[in-house]
Amino acid sequence: MITPTRWTVVRAMIIFGVACTQVIRAGDWTDPVEVRHELKRCVSYQARVNGQFLVVQATHEAGWHTYAMDNKQRAQEKLAGRRSLGIERSTEIEVTEGLELAGPWYQSPPKDLSKPELRWFTWGFEGQVLFVAKVRRSGAGPARIAVRGQACTEATCKNIDVVISVPLNGINTDAATSAIDFKALIQVR
Repeated sequence: MITPTRWTVVRAMIIFGVACTQVIRAGDWTDPVEVRHELKRCVSYQARVNGQFLVVQATHEAGWHTYAMDNKQRAQEKLAGRRSLGIERSTEIEVTEGLELAGPWYQSPPKDLSKPELRWFTWGFEGQVLFVAKVRRSGAGPARIAVRGQACTEATCKNIDVVISVPLNGINTDAATSAIDFKALIQVR
C-alpha cells in the first residue's frame, strides 16, 4: 500500500480546490487577507478575539491609505452644508456568524488628509491601525468579518471587499481582556 506524504496531500487539496481550515489558538491573529492592485499588495487585514473584544488590524503598504469608519460624518461636519468634490468610501466592518457587536467601534485616530482649498475633506489611515469593538458569542461556528472600503494612493484607488474567518474554538468572550490600549483609540462617531 502506498502512503502519501503530507506534502502530497496538501498539493492534492490545492489542486482539487479543497479549502484548508486555519488552525489558530484563542487570541491568535488570523492569517492576513490581502487587497491587491495590479498584483501588488496595498493593504492587508487580520483579526482576533481578545477577551470580550474583536480586534481587526489593517496594515497598509507604503503610499497607500484607507479611510476612517466615520469619514463621511467628519467630512459633512467640515463642509457645513456646502457641496464637496466627493467623499471617499469609509471603512465598514460587519460582524456575522458566530459573533455579534455588544458595543461601539473604536479606531486608531485617523490622519487628516483634507485639501480645504478644493473643499475636499477626508480622514484616513496609513501604516498599521486597529479597529476594536466589544462582542459576544452568537453561534458555534467561526465568526465572519466583512471589511469594505477603499484603498488609495495619490494616483489610484481600489475598492475593498474582503472576508476574514475567525475560528472561535476555545475563545471565551467573557474572559478578561489583555493588551488593548484604549488610550490609543478613539470611539467612532
